[in-house]
Amino acid sequence: MQKLTRSQRLIHIMKILVERPGELIPLRFLTDRFDAAKSTISEDLALVKEALESGGSGRVATHAGAIGGVQYWPVPSAEEVQASLAELCQMLGDPGRILPGGFVYMTDILTDPAWIARIGEIIAARFHAAAPDVVLTVETKGIPLALMVARALGVPMVMARREGRVTEGAAFSIHYISGSSRRISTMTVGLRALKRDSRVLIVDDFMKAGATARGMIDLVTELGASVAGVGIFVATAEPAKKRIDDYVSLLTLVNVDEDERSVVIRPALDS
Repeated sequence: MQKLTRSQRLIHIMKILVERPGELIPLRFLTDRFDAAKSTISEDLALVKEALESGGSGRVATHAGAIGGVQYWPVPSAEEVQASLAELCQMLGDPGRILPGGFVYMTDILTDPAWIARIGEIIAARFHAAAPDVVLTVETKGIPLALMVARALGVPMVMARREGRVTEGAAFSIHYISGSSRRISTMTVGLRALKRDSRVLIVDDFMKAGATARGMIDLVTELGASVAGVGIFVATAEPAKKRIDDYVSLLTLVNVDEDERSVVIRPALDS
């Protein structure tokens, strides 16, 4: 690589950090990549850290010693979060999204790369301090969201299936009662993917009574792992008492009136 100016080097360093959130990038990697002294790269990292954190674009941690390196996590500012949630409420509040049975169409948002990455970063920022080792979701619509949360945290994503697959290897299963139909359902996860003693962040796109989230919590507990938190994109206002007590949701679906063709949905986060 040709010798770069400091400005060019700073841009490249920032690009590396943004593309590899949560990953510990060794200082040696950067010195070799840019053919620069450790002191020079350390000064560059200090400038990048100041720029990102003062601008409300993320958090940067530097580590000294044998594991010396740098980590970056995207942390949207409070203003960015509120603006995103307000825009999402406006989009989801469109009466044209009402589906038969009082449901709201969200698939386009959950499969839009730009939106799902932004939503994932907002949820991930709420759980940095919990230091999860893995993100768990259940198939199928919550997968893109969970994947983006996992990316923002720099950890793997694990998917609980409705039925076991030979390709998953040895698996662990539990039965739980579905909140809407009151049917007994099965949830299965591969033992190679979700290990005992892991700290698990549970993520799902939608929650009504909380039966699926409760099932994932029970799965994690029975497997010998611990729950680092529960993050939900949209939770309904009713029933007020869910099957889980402690969770973070971005939006609250207050009411869907099929006759009046109205949707009331509000931000659930203060900042």
